[in-house]
Amino acid sequence: MRTLLVIGIGAGNPDYLTVQAINAMNRAQVFFMPDKGEEKAGLNAIRKQMLERFVTEPRYRLVEFAIPSRRQAGTPDYRDAVQEWRDKLEAAYRRMFGELGEDGVGAFLVWGDPTLYDGTLRILKDMQAAGWEFAIEVIPGISAPQALAAQHQVTLNRVGEAVTITTGRRVGAGEADGLTSAVVMLDNHQAFRRFAGDEAEIFWGAYLGTADEILVAGQVSEVMDEIDTVRTAAQARNGWIMDTYLIRKPEKS
Repeated sequence: MRTLLVIGIGAGNPDYLTVQAINAMNRAQVFFMPDKGEEKAGLNAIRKQMLERFVTEPRYRLVEFAIPSRRQAGTPDYRDAVQEWRDKLEAAYRRMFGELGEDGVGAFLVWGDPTLYDGTLRILKDMQAAGWEFAIEVIPGISAPQALAAQHQVTLNRVGEAVTITTGRRVGAGEADGLTSAVVMLDNHQAFRRFAGDEAEIFWGAYLGTADEILVAGQVSEVMDEIDTVRTAAQARNGWIMDTYLIRKPEKS
């Protein structure tokens, strides 16, 4: 039976790779590499650097697959747009799995952790439910929230408090307004500005763990324009950006 390894490779620093991830990479015969166009070619460049550094007997093949564009949708049909996009990806997976023999081992190198805001595992599970026969192994990775907290030398939660991990879209809809702590991912519209009047702190980071890493921390009201400036410049310079932040409001008495 074919085996598909879903390997979390961490937030960008090759040193974030776990021993389990390195061992899995050395088992794979084929690595499926997402093609997101020239603007995001740097992501695959980092993946290839990891393979060159950690695979001791490089007899693997690289199989690239195009990431389909996602329909820009408003909030009401957001889930439909995501499902449509995943259906296109599943069709791409079906085609490229032909590159594996009956007992072949293929691998996806997933940025961060495969269980946090990544669709690879869900698509594979849907394919299994539809009758495709293959085994799945999931190797966890250091996620962006973990790397963010480490780089800023803060904890994600304070004593006795919960922390929510959510998205910029949901923050913009008001989900985090009543929370004291929230980690926010996938925020292309800088929804953190809504906390400028709450005496909230922000711990922001982009390209975590890479040579391009940028960190900004402070009161939202004082650093939000700085984040806007450095984020816009970095995205223009690199063609892509991955950023994450922790919002922390004053502790409730």
